[in-house]
Amino acid sequence: MIHTPCKFVKTLVILSLSYFLSGCAGDMHLVTYPDNSQVESSEDAVSAELDPALEKTEPEMCLDQELFALDQTIWNEEMSPLSIDPDLIKLHDFPIVLNKQVKMYLHLFQNKQRKLFAGWLARSTAYMPILEAELAANGLPHDLVYLAMIESGYNPLACSRSMAVGLWQFMQPTGKQYNLEINKFVDERRDVDKSTRAAVAYLSDLYKEFGDWHLAVAAYNGGPGKIRNGLNKYQVKTFWELASKDYLASETKHYVPKLIAALIIARQPERYGFTNIAYHASPRYDVLSVGPGMSFEAIALISESSPKEIKKLNHELRLDKTPLNVSSYDIKIPEAKAAIAAKNLSRLHSIVDTGFKSHKIRKGDTLAKICDLYGINQTTLLKVNKLRSAKLARGQSLRIPYNTVSYRLLPEGSAGTLADNRQNLILHQIKPGETVSKIATQYSVPIEMIASWNGLDRAHTIRAGQQLTLYIKQHKSFEIDENKSLAIVENRTDNFLKAERRKIHVTEANGSASSPTESVASSFESYSVQNGDSLWAISQKFSASPTDIKKWNNLKTNLIHPGIVLKLKKV
Repeated sequence: MIHTPCKFVKTLVILSLSYFLSGCAGDMHLVTYPDNSQVESSEDAVSAELDPALEKTEPEMCLDQELFALDQTIWNEEMSPLSIDPDLIKLHDFPIVLNKQVKMYLHLFQNKQRKLFAGWLARSTAYMPILEAELAANGLPHDLVYLAMIESGYNPLACSRSMAVGLWQFMQPTGKQYNLEINKFVDERRDVDKSTRAAVAYLSDLYKEFGDWHLAVAAYNGGPGKIRNGLNKYQVKTFWELASKDYLASETKHYVPKLIAALIIARQPERYGFTNIAYHASPRYDVLSVGPGMSFEAIALISESSPKEIKKLNHELRLDKTPLNVSSYDIKIPEAKAAIAAKNLSRLHSIVDTGFKSHKIRKGDTLAKICDLYGINQTTLLKVNKLRSAKLARGQSLRIPYNTVSYRLLPEGSAGTLADNRQNLILHQIKPGETVSKIATQYSVPIEMIASWNGLDRAHTIRAGQQLTLYIKQHKSFEIDENKSLAIVENRTDNFLKAERRKIHVTEANGSASSPTESVASSFESYSVQNGDSLWAISQKFSASPTDIKKWNNLKTNLIHPGIVLKLKKV
């Protein structure tokens, strides 16, 4: 049965749409529809702006207004016939209808959201090759590349009010269901390649269940259970029939007509007045395998790029460094930088230092609260500020110590490199019961730096007797002992380093007992790794196999650094 609305309802719809779509006043121009009809309308003169730090999903910016306008259309009215050129129909492999809901969005994109839509078109080309290739490989419609447009505006860092994330706006449970890793280190919903594979797999599953692309994409938005239950409840077969019932959320009702309108315009943007679009180029990059906990700053240094470039290529890394829970990570770096980065990797030198920031005491501040805020202990805070008690005065400024990590590349073939840097070298022999976390606290350095300096596969794979190398700047610094008391350590010198080395090179003459390996230590000698040394070269020099050297020194990998002291059997 065809429902013909009365004149009053028609007038209300026209007035509501006119009020909504007029939005901000602007120049009048023609809106074009696929049936070649045109209407005069007002162009929106103001583009919506977002705080970049918030990464709010652009398609949500005008959602409430969209839904108001959409609710004024008549969902149970018979669908208008599709009267467009057959050649135009051939452009699309997604089923197109042209009804009042689709026309509303065509009108919207060419008016109130014109500048927003132009921005989506500009960004689309940055990711189109990845999306097209994955869809084609799985036999899905090419037009689904525009699903990412209405989901996120092609922003890998988009986050919706419901905490859906990424180009394809995955909720966390669905993302994990489709093998996207989400933890404190990485969020692969923000990785374009991996999230696209997940989205294509999800859309494939939805189409297999519903056998209809309108229902499949509606399920992508509203959930397959909602669509499945609705079809059974109302005994209907199409999205449009289900949308005519008082069942689907408005957000899901708007999803299909919005997608259809978006792909109609995006396939022929000039026809709809979108000209002079500054299309973005696709990012081009190389891939480099690096260890855990490597910062963007360090990766930028070895690849002769900037941390900003590395961040832009690796949106999935939440902490601006490679994860700590893996032995290696394939990091993206700017194109044509792989060779120089691989060469520089062995020359990378990192030094941990202490910086200070200021905290002004406000009403309600206590020493405990401040320590919790900055992650330091009370003894340290008292010592740094030369305080004798925990009593604080409002307006007082406290110095807050924090770790800083700097990087540099060691000179190639420099004989003086080790001598220049020995003042920063500390050797630590692991005692029974010690952990990386405890050692990191003792020397006030990040756990991941200890892992990086010593080529550890994972941050916590150490054992008693193993030797760790630390690079710490020589000036007044603070160490926390086992009793949590604070001791000021004055400028470390070569005498300290020699003492540390003597802990490794134990002889029977002095009767020392500093490690579990003391009974056999007299048959070993110490060797300081020089710049350019490799495990293979050292093994040839001392007539030992690389496997034996790794065993003697509890090394898990072949990675060694200039300055590290190895135990080698005397020849």
